[in-house]
Amino acid sequence: MGAGGSKLLSFQDMEDINTNPCLPMGQYELKFESGDDIGHELREVARKELRESPEIVERGIRELRELLQDENDLNIPLEDDSFLVQFLRPCKYYPESARALLRRYYAFKLKNAKLYVGLTPMSAKNILQQSILTVLPKRDQHGRRMLLVESGGKWKPSQCSLDEIFQGCVMMLEAAMREPKTQVAGALAILDMDGLGLTHAYHFTPTFAARVVEWVQDCLPTRLKGVHIVNQPYVFNMIFALFKPFMREKLRKRLFMHGSDRKSILAHIDADCLPVQYGGNMKLPSIEGKEWVKFFSHYEKEYEIGGAYGFKPGTKVK
Repeated sequence: MGAGGSKLLSFQDMEDINTNPCLPMGQYELKFESGDDIGHELREVARKELRESPEIVERGIRELRELLQDENDLNIPLEDDSFLVQFLRPCKYYPESARALLRRYYAFKLKNAKLYVGLTPMSAKNILQQSILTVLPKRDQHGRRMLLVESGGKWKPSQCSLDEIFQGCVMMLEAAMREPKTQVAGALAILDMDGLGLTHAYHFTPTFAARVVEWVQDCLPTRLKGVHIVNQPYVFNMIFALFKPFMREKLRKRLFMHGSDRKSILAHIDADCLPVQYGGNMKLPSIEGKEWVKFFSHYEKEYEIGGAYGFKPGTKVK
């Protein structure tokens, strides 16, 4: 078992290295959170939903480490407790399940190496500059981190590919999964399809759909609590038909189609946590792409270190 050469840097480590890594967004600011203090409410969520207690955490880390000890083809920071907890929390601290999730996560990276090798904010500079992807500065009322994907008319296929959008989503959700609060509360995705047309639809394929659903359902070590689709035109039905055959019941139940009905999305997300264009109270300015690049560049080193983890090239993963 390799140790990865370097410990995966926490966001606190990065804050020590860099000056004020935050992104001003009008009266708000986006900053990835660090530290083990998740607050009383989320501690209760962790206890009730994840079986989290000092004894179970300690035992889970110890047993997962033992299970991974003989994985000679897998290069991970085995002695890093916080790294192991990322996989234990989504699996409610059952070590066998956490090992299976960890293996699926890195098997997916190996199978899709062309999308993952060298993936850092600098290599993903183009998608960040499009301002299609936004990590919202406020969590929802349940403490969930929210990712907004504006993949309708704002997306220009001639300027960035679907694969690049996928890479950007991977990069942003992998940042969020380092946050202890997000590990406990989970995450939401809001997909704004306003302006989606046939020129966009032609870029979707069954292969792409299968890959996205596999990543979300089986490989992402994040508690994805909901996918909210807004402003979808009729052509979206044709695209969704590609994804639907690969989706299991659990994911289908967490998928919500709102169209232009703002009351519908507000039934799920409090107005104070939602941008005004979706019926909320948050007035967010348009953030230029260069600002997203600057913000994520603070974490370039962490992505480089994390990108080195995984199965060794050529490994046959069952």
